[in-house]
Amino acid sequence: MIKVGLTGGIGSGKTTVAKIFEAIKVPVFYADIVSKEIINKDKFVVAQIKQYFGEIYNNNQIDKQRFANIIFNNPEKLKLVNSIIHPAVRNSYKKWVQLNNTQPYTLMEAAILFESGTYKILDKTITVFAPEKLKIKRVCKRDNTTPEKVIVRINNQISDNEKVNIADYVIYNDDIQMLIPQVIKIHNQLTILFSEHKL
Repeated sequence: MIKVGLTGGIGSGKTTVAKIFEAIKVPVFYADIVSKEIINKDKFVVAQIKQYFGEIYNNNQIDKQRFANIIFNNPEKLKLVNSIIHPAVRNSYKKWVQLNNTQPYTLMEAAILFESGTYKILDKTITVFAPEKLKIKRVCKRDNTTPEKVIVRINNQISDNEKVNIADYVIYNDDIQMLIPQVIKIHNQLTILFSEHKL
């Protein structure tokens, strides 16, 4: 089985792309959803978050707004949080892979696939690219936020150009090129790659 990572900057539309892969029966591990569950339910992670950030939970749920204000304005604290959460996410992913190892390939969808170093445990990577103005517009609409706040979050991720250079495949979500044909093309390439690898 080929382990594939799917990433893209905030507002790039990587989750939309992941849903298209799911629609053609490709198993998808949503790392960002799993990390949100871990930050609220994993006792070891919760204890570490409280140790470094104080009482930031309300009714066993992290105060997302307060937490975001702390970590997105402080690169060191963001790095610390990632060092606490990502090992737990990777362990969850490894167990999930074992349950899906009969497939030609699986996808891990993750916002900071490259920043966290997670791409190193994968065989191939896909980046979803969108122009910055379009990403800002999408996130402002989705999260009911301001362009300034979106730009801060964009600046906490490595640039799209770097992601494009590192990735094995690129999907352009620029409201010009259609997504489904791009997904099908990569799907076919990965399926052929798996067949060749089996031989």
